[in-house]
Amino acid sequence: MKCTDRTFRRRRNRKRQLRIRIASFFCVVIGIVAITILLLNSHKIVHAYEIDTYSKTGYQTKLFADDLCVTNEEVEYKDFYRHDKFHGALLFNVDTQEVLYSENANDRLFPASTTKLMTAYLGLKYGNLNDMVTVSKEAVDIPSDSSTAGLKEGDILSMEDLLYSLMLSSGNDSAIVIAEHISGSSEEFVKLMNHEAVALGASNTNFVNPHGYHDSKHYTTAYDLYLIFNACLKNDTFTKIISSRSRQTIVTEKNGVAREVTWGQTNQFLNGMRDVPNGITILGGKTGNTNAAGSCLVQLGMDSEGTSYISIIMGATSMRNLYDNMTFLWMTLAD
Repeated sequence: MKCTDRTFRRRRNRKRQLRIRIASFFCVVIGIVAITILLLNSHKIVHAYEIDTYSKTGYQTKLFADDLCVTNEEVEYKDFYRHDKFHGALLFNVDTQEVLYSENANDRLFPASTTKLMTAYLGLKYGNLNDMVTVSKEAVDIPSDSSTAGLKEGDILSMEDLLYSLMLSSGNDSAIVIAEHISGSSEEFVKLMNHEAVALGASNTNFVNPHGYHDSKHYTTAYDLYLIFNACLKNDTFTKIISSRSRQTIVTEKNGVAREVTWGQTNQFLNGMRDVPNGITILGGKTGNTNAAGSCLVQLGMDSEGTSYISIIMGATSMRNLYDNMTFLWMTLAD
């Protein structure tokens, strides 16, 4: 009786184990099939996610270029004819992001004082217009052939006034004062300049100083200058500064004496030295000039219908050549 009972239990356990093994086998098979189906359709799931997510939040690369003019090739424009030699030029319709004219846009060139566009951009981004800043000895210790705002060691003036002196009279001394105030030294500020240039997409640019005094390792491109200038224009204070014909203010000297100073506009379209083409309004920009860089001009203007344009000419053989070509370029817009 005992033997028969043990035999029965043994058979029952074997059947139970067999059922467990069969069930486990089918679970494994079902799992393998499910994983296979998932893998085969995973690209569809990912694709659907990308479409759903990126269409709502916007893919960063697309967003970066959405409000920019983009060009990698030469673009001829209407009847524009060079009056003389220059190296690079651009004409962009800001409102439609249309590239109207592009020549050597991505060639590495010396920027001269158009460098100060980046210095102004950082001064506005990281500075406070009401900050009172003291001019250091290092700021006025610049080469004798530098453009200057006439600052003196120990002068005290506001960050806002410094920006006017930087953009209107193109002071190399002003650029150093701003650099020291923002970053503690010109060297640290240059690191910030290059970091921010890359962030703006200006990847063919390398700055070694905040003002553009010639250095063989200090370069940019016409297109990179456009990117920097376009970023500057998003700040209303910047637009106000570059459109001003002059700036009068009071500087406090280190002995406490107040000194009245006036900084004039270097852009000849705004200071009255060159006539503006009919139907065109020049809103402002930045000049640059060294023997190595030639004559350069980056500027914003508007036609009679209110459409905004950015024009850039770099490496002109003379100031006269620069403004002759820029005038003719803008005249084509008024035709």
